[in-house]
Formats: sequence, structure tokens, C-alpha cells
Amino acid sequence: MGSRVLLVGMGGREHAVAWKLRQSPLIDEIFIAPGNAGTSLLGTNLPVQPKDIEGLVQTAREHRIDFYLATMDDPQPLGLVDRLQAEGILCYGPSQAAARLESSKAWAKQFMVDRHIPTAIAESFTTYSDARKYVESIPEQKLWVKASGLAAGKGAIGCNDLAEALNALDIVMVRRDFGSAGDTVVIEQDMPGWETSTHAFCDGKTARLMPPSTDYKRAQDGDIGLNTGGVGAYSPSRRVDDALTERIMREIVEPIMQGMRDIGAPYNGTLYPGIMVTADGPKVVEVNARLGDPETQVLMPRLQSDLFEVCKAAAEGRLDEVEVRWSDDVAVGVVMASGGYPATYKLAYRIDGLDDVDPDVLVFHNGTKDDARGLVTNGGRVLTVVALAPTLEAARKKAYDNVGRITFADAQYRRDIALR
Repeated sequence: MGSRVLLVGMGGREHAVAWKLRQSPLIDEIFIAPGNAGTSLLGTNLPVQPKDIEGLVQTAREHRIDFYLATMDDPQPLGLVDRLQAEGILCYGPSQAAARLESSKAWAKQFMVDRHIPTAIAESFTTYSDARKYVESIPEQKLWVKASGLAAGKGAIGCNDLAEALNALDIVMVRRDFGSAGDTVVIEQDMPGWETSTHAFCDGKTARLMPPSTDYKRAQDGDIGLNTGGVGAYSPSRRVDDALTERIMREIVEPIMQGMRDIGAPYNGTLYPGIMVTADGPKVVEVNARLGDPETQVLMPRLQSDLFEVCKAAAEGRLDEVEVRWSDDVAVGVVMASGGYPATYKLAYRIDGLDDVDPDVLVFHNGTKDDARGLVTNGGRVLTVVALAPTLEAARKKAYDNVGRITFADAQYRRDIALR
């Protein structure tokens, strides 16, 4: 008898994971809470929200769930893994204690400093007046003002000068645009360099790196505009070679794994440190305790191994026993978003053209739902269109060719994903 797997989330990341899980002969049923119109084609959507831990535990009981695969950020810091494990459910995902790597940027920063894991110079503050004094006391420079808690990937504000830094402090600590996530603020000095995303399957002892990927956070071409949850990605990253990968493993991933064991919170689940490659080597921008979105949408199509087999082995502490194989093809994913995202945008526009997409191109749903008119938009990010090809240029061309066949009112997307 196969497994009954629970996913929590409603984005393209969950759709991509459900799509990959559906290929496993070891799985009977997939349940997604709350899911979207895309996940409903692969499993059963459940009307429970990601922060409703009691509701998720009750749902897991009702549907006889025997495996939970953590994909998004919200449930683990609230203790979902701990609660499900107490119910006897096998979990691939971090405990509440291990999830502090993401749920508190201030805690994670101190953890990295204590263990000499390379990262930016930073200070944390719980009052606006202390934070303001610190910013005014240091030489004028580019800074990052970050809400310490979870802010849906949008809590980091880049500031080019003192005026911008003070404005960012006002946004986070006075206006409280990120709510309680901004109770503590982390002020970080800029690290010049270029970014790459590193993901790893982890079982508490062993970490297996996934291929490097590059995502695009700014809303507009040329990396300008507001920060978003991510509007495109490609894998493998153009500039990450074997030597850099080895350094990331040795200087960042392995020390994080060892450090979490040392404090009695071994890390199980997907570890996702965002990396800035500087003149001094790779440094951590921040640690995420989950899969990235839209990176997952370009990683899952390249994974040749059975995702469930890999995650089950990790949950059971035997990741070293399984082989994780990847395709040599390049994957490019372009996010089609609602006009105005990530600021104000409208919902419920009809989506057309999905039937015109090439059969070998994948369309993962981010914010969609079905209504009387058919498929409609239901979020800021709407779809991620993913193409694979032997070269980056060919994958990019195929992705954009298919993006052009899909239409909905006010659709917006960057035209320079994977261009340079």
C-alpha cells in the first residue's frame, strides 16, 4: 500500500512538488492544503490555511496522512512538524527549533557569527530609537534593513544612503508594514557580488546539494522595481562551477548542519541558504528553512530520482543510502504575474491559452482558482512557465515563446530572465 502525503501551501512550488511526487509509484494519494487550481489536478485540495496548525493536525488525522513534506515557510516555525511527529507521522521538514534559521534572522545571524560561517556584518535591534542611532552612527553606505521574522520573502529593503535607511526603518518599525515580523530589525552592511541559490536535501547528518539555481527578485527588467517573492529562475546557474559548489558545501552547508546538531536541533528537510559570491568567496545573505519559489519550479523538472524516495530516506535519517540524479538539461522558468504585483493588483481575470502550450513545456500554477468562467487569476504571481533544453539559450527561447501564448488581463512578466 502506498503513502498518503500532505503538502501545505498554495503556490507554484507546491504544484511543482505535487507534479514530481505524482510520478512516484510509492504514493497513493497527495493532499494539498489549501492548494490551487493546478494542484487540484494532481491530488486533493483541502480548505485549511498554512498557519492553522490545529486544523492541519486534525486534517492529517482525518485523511490518514502518513508523510508530511515541508515546502513553504509558515508551518514549521509554528511547530507543525513537532505536532505531526507526535501523531506518529513521518516528516521531511525542520522542527520548530531548527526552523529558527529562517523564522528569526536575528537568531540565525548570531548562530552564523558564533560558528564563523561567512555572512554580512550586521546588528539587531528591538527598538526604533536604537536602530536609528546605529544607522546614524556608521559611515554612509549601502545597507539592508530586514524584518527579522517571516515576511513572505519581501521583508528585506535595500538602502543606498542614510535617508533611504531611515525610511526603511520607518516602514518596518513605525508603519509596521510587515507586522510582528518587524518586532526585531536586522541592519546589515551590503556585500558586493552576485547571488546564487543553494538548496540541499538534509537528514540531520547528511546534506546533498541540489544543482545551483538563480532567481530574480526585482519586479522589472534590469533588476529594478520592488522586491517580490521571485519572478523567474533558471538552473543550473551560469557562473557556479565545481570549485565554488565545493566551497559552499564546506564553508556554509556543513557548518550549518554541524552547528544545528551541536545545539540539539538537527536540521531535517530542505535547507536553502541564499548566497552572495563576493571577492572573498561565498557568504550567506540569509538562510531559508524550506524550498524556494520559483527555484523549485526549475529544480523539480531536472530531478531524475524519485522525489518521495529521497525525502523519505532523509526523514528516516538515511539520506546517505540513496542516489540523487539530475538531468543535464537547463531549465528556465518565467513567472507571469498580475499587473501591479507586488503592490496592488486585481484578481479573478480569466486565463486563456494553456491548451496552446507545447506538450513538453510545464506550467505550474501559483495563484489560480476555478470559477464559473473557468480558470482565473487568484494571486500576485499567477503562473510559472518552465521549459527545458540542452542549452540555456534554447530553454529561454522556448519558455518565452510559450509565455506569449498565455493571456489574462494586465499580465506582467520580466523579459530578461536568464538573459545575463
